[in-house]
Amino acid sequence: MDFVKDTLLVYGRIITILPLVLFITLLMGRRSIGELPVFDFLIIISLGAVVGADLSDPEIRHFHTVMTIIGIGLLQIIITYLSIRRRRFGKWITFEPIVVIKNGTLLVGNLRKIRYSVDNILQMLREKGVFDVSEVELAIVEANGNLSVYKQSNKTPVTIEDLGIRKKEEGLSYPIILEGKLYHEVLQDLEVDETWLYAELEKQGIDHIKNIFYASLTKDKKLHVSLKNESTLPTPVIHH
Repeated sequence: MDFVKDTLLVYGRIITILPLVLFITLLMGRRSIGELPVFDFLIIISLGAVVGADLSDPEIRHFHTVMTIIGIGLLQIIITYLSIRRRRFGKWITFEPIVVIKNGTLLVGNLRKIRYSVDNILQMLREKGVFDVSEVELAIVEANGNLSVYKQSNKTPVTIEDLGIRKKEEGLSYPIILEGKLYHEVLQDLEVDETWLYAELEKQGIDHIKNIFYASLTKDKKLHVSLKNESTLPTPVIHH
């Protein structure tokens, strides 16, 4: 009789707890599932541990598990909100992207900082279809541990515009403004000054960098700007 009672109890918990976990995960957003930064990784592990304990041990009070799951979900939502609103806070709880290859050269110091070996990087390059480090103009290990690769322009796949003509030089885009903050060192690397930048922004009808959410610049002086209020613009609905 106890066996049947415990079995029904476990099945009842499965029926009630999994929909709750699904709801909380959807509420936390795609970021927790698709990217898994450090904090979100800990959240997923915690949810798994709590749910696993609840399902495997009938002695654990089910109500406590439900409240714990809700609490973990709310904590993740609050931390994500603070990370978005306060970039400095976001940097405290995750890793910063770091350049590991520049102009075909492995940056040993940066590899040591993130405790990646050459073998790790070479494997990640092969997974990107790159078998020659010299083909890489820039490679970045992102906050979630993935490797982003920008190949040299003469090593990228040929497109229609390349047929019969020499390879068109592509411009690598460098972020110069993030959430209203201007990065002067990037401007210096691109050999432009603030006077030039403000003149270009004025041409686009932008009177202050505080209104800019993201701006990037290429070496051939192509400026791209996304304003903070562009989040209110209508977007097409994508069904799946």
